[in-house]
Amino acid sequence: MFCKKTGRDCCVEADLEFLMNIGNNISHSEDIYGDLEGLLQNLCRFMSSQYSMITIVDHNRKKIMTGAAYGLTKEEQTKGTYNMGEGIIGKVAETGQPVVIPDIANDKEFLNKTGVGNGNGKTIAFLCTPLITKNEIIGTLSIHKAHSFDIDFAYELKLLGIIGMLIGKNISIHRKHIEELEELRKENSRLKSNKPFKPDNIIGNSSLMHDLYQLIERVSPTNSTVMIRGESGVGKELIAEAIHKASARAAKPFVKVNCSSLPENLIESELFGHEKGSFTGAIAAHVGKFELANGGSIFLDEIGDVPPSIQVKLLRVIQQKQIERVGGNKTIDVDVRIITATNRNLEEMIKNNAFREDFYYRINVFPIYVPALRERKADITILTDHFINKINRQNGANVKRITGGALDMLMMYSWPGNVRELENVIERAIILTTDNVIHSYNLPPSLQTGVSSNTVNRSSLELVLGKVEKQMIIDALVANNGNMSKSAAQLGITERIMGLRIKKYGVNIQSYKGLSTNAME
Repeated sequence: MFCKKTGRDCCVEADLEFLMNIGNNISHSEDIYGDLEGLLQNLCRFMSSQYSMITIVDHNRKKIMTGAAYGLTKEEQTKGTYNMGEGIIGKVAETGQPVVIPDIANDKEFLNKTGVGNGNGKTIAFLCTPLITKNEIIGTLSIHKAHSFDIDFAYELKLLGIIGMLIGKNISIHRKHIEELEELRKENSRLKSNKPFKPDNIIGNSSLMHDLYQLIERVSPTNSTVMIRGESGVGKELIAEAIHKASARAAKPFVKVNCSSLPENLIESELFGHEKGSFTGAIAAHVGKFELANGGSIFLDEIGDVPPSIQVKLLRVIQQKQIERVGGNKTIDVDVRIITATNRNLEEMIKNNAFREDFYYRINVFPIYVPALRERKADITILTDHFINKINRQNGANVKRITGGALDMLMMYSWPGNVRELENVIERAIILTTDNVIHSYNLPPSLQTGVSSNTVNRSSLELVLGKVEKQMIIDALVANNGNMSKSAAQLGITERIMGLRIKKYGVNIQSYKGLSTNAME
């Protein structure tokens, strides 16, 4: 076409015709991924470029992979994999801003992972623009263009951006469809295998533990904040570790922090780090736990012991994913999944202004209740065998078994110290035995007599009935997620009577709230 105003060929007309053709091809494509290579070939011809490539962002794995390319061999395409922020492509995918490199041979940020040629002695420019749809960066579109003189690539970059918008929307639709099919395939494969999920670091085959495993399986692939609740010694740290190992962050750090063991004047420095000279004794800069956990998970044990001043700062980390070191003014971005744990009644602490309500709701996104050992006594046998084998290896012992009488005593005990107490009891018994068999007399006196522990039947009808009544109330609360009205109806008593019995037996209703019915059936 000839432009009368400029007296030369009209590039605008050619550009519009090319864009219309691309738009038409994309809209009628039944397999956008299969047609991308032909589209890139037409793009290279139109823009006089040697290579062109589309990359796709995998947000779950934080990876950028080659989706289609023209001018590159299959081997070269497989090399085009980047981390977010890595090289020019990683930078464009992370920031959403287009980039022009006039000469790739003289630019340190251009990694040239695919190993493109030298352009037969010509200078090669690299133009890269993001593929964005609905404010989400889904990939990049780039070309390599050989040139022998300085060029302002602003016009080419703008044209590339328009093409990127046309491609991006359709890629997003097809990618979503492919991801849904992939999820269905994974779910189908899981159902066919008929092998229930079970963390390899947790011991227990009771129904309550299998329900717990299901919760871990469901929440692990997400980035949701998890709060693990339960009595001291039930293994909350193991649950947190299992969640991390089953997540996409498994290869990244898992950092554990016991908040109750840190003095108030040091906890901020421990969590967020400090700069040199920020306080007396700060002779060097210190990297905090959140920076160490970047890309992975951080486990904040005993979160109920964190002072309100630190709760405010943790709230900012959750909301903005940013921290500042003590004594510093630089904002540091962190990508950390937060898992908390507590054995305290946070709801009561909120009423007493000892815990911030806004912070509570941000960390209580997905609560998980870990049952006490007395609620899953069916696991005592398998736990005992596990601890015997474990302590045998640690201490070089050779204990073969535990007698039936000793095992009966373990089953009768109430285990206020939970799994941790059971492990200590087994270790003590292994040290005391002289014939490589754990007998009842190798167990602590509290288990032998049952009197000091208040766990053995004293032949008192009132005591026995009281234990049965308390257990029935607990079972009802478990089945109804701590709902007192439903629990009372299930037991055939009034809410008033239910309240009196709960007060009499010191049952904590909050321990049974916030859990799915499925988890506690």
